[in-house]
Amino acid sequence: MKFRVAREVLAEAVAWTARSLPPRPSVPVLAGILLEVEGNQLSVSGFDYEVSARSEVDVQSTESGRTLVPGRLLAEITRALPPHPVDVVAEGARLAISCGNAKFSLPTLPVEDYPSLPSLPSTAGTVDSDAFAEAVSQVAVAAGRDDTLPMLTGVRLEIEDDLVTLAATDRYRLAVREFAWRPETPGLSAAVLVPARTLADAAKTLTSGPEVTLSLSSGGSGEGILGLSGKDRQTTTRLLDAEFVKYRAIMPSESSSFATLPVGLFTDAAKRVALVAERGTPLRCEFTSGQVTLRAGGTDDEGQAEERCDVEFDGDPLTIGFNPTFLLDGLAAVHTDRARMDFTTALKPAVLSGVEEPSGDEGDGGRPAERAGSYRYLIMPVRLPG
Repeated sequence: MKFRVAREVLAEAVAWTARSLPPRPSVPVLAGILLEVEGNQLSVSGFDYEVSARSEVDVQSTESGRTLVPGRLLAEITRALPPHPVDVVAEGARLAISCGNAKFSLPTLPVEDYPSLPSLPSTAGTVDSDAFAEAVSQVAVAAGRDDTLPMLTGVRLEIEDDLVTLAATDRYRLAVREFAWRPETPGLSAAVLVPARTLADAAKTLTSGPEVTLSLSSGGSGEGILGLSGKDRQTTTRLLDAEFVKYRAIMPSESSSFATLPVGLFTDAAKRVALVAERGTPLRCEFTSGQVTLRAGGTDDEGQAEERCDVEFDGDPLTIGFNPTFLLDGLAAVHTDRARMDFTTALKPAVLSGVEEPSGDEGDGGRPAERAGSYRYLIMPVRLPG
């Protein structure tokens, strides 16, 4: 195997593939990155039986072939090379890398022991890459981190014709996002559970092209895989074989009061007040007409903070407590200048959603209109002392 390639192109392909390498591989070869040259195409791949990643780049090749090299070391080297073309040659059990005056020789791993990468399932449809990345990031923030509860570490991906719904929960909050897409086959229906961390990382890094293609196995659930591909990159992940919670039954269908919040001002105030909130203690929110008072701390042996923020509030005065981290995560995920928070009682979940400003003189007297169910973030309240 012998080829020449631009340093930036090689470094980017290797770095993207190396992101999916396992930190503690079960067998040594899974720490490797597979380099394959066919014609003038270089494929840079990684696979750990759960997640696969493949990036393809154009090279000037004089000899085709394949070799397996330590992945993280290769990523560090290619990132540090000077800005000159890179010559790569596989010679026996070594890989030689030359770039300007820099030369490296790396040991190779037994390529015959490396597992075959899974093929992409059949194409299900496509979605704009930026819209997909935004939707996944908004939902994945609510996924659980406890691997002993696998059903809570995933993002539920539901397809109903031209509508995709993503949902995730860690039992203390629930995020749901809907968006339109272009299905390959009209009337397509599927529901799968995808590992949240893998999905979030893939969605964030597949934005080099205008759209992302989703591929699903025909079964649509269970032991299948999900494929995601963009320009010159593709990744697969094994689906979680677990039952997701019936989240639609959790989402309140009505509210007794609501507040319209200026997201930037409210977020800044909440961050300041939360500075004195000890771990596990709530941020107290007292809603009255035209304002909310935020409080934290209050005992003799800890700090205290209080700040008022102007909001629009419709309903009877309400005092409710939230985990400050969960509240701030939801505010950061709304992605609008103003947000609406709906309440039923101080002990029942509140629902945060974005609002869009009406264009021109449309709308109800200039009041913001709730975004049409596209993003909702449910947050469980914390019982306040006393």
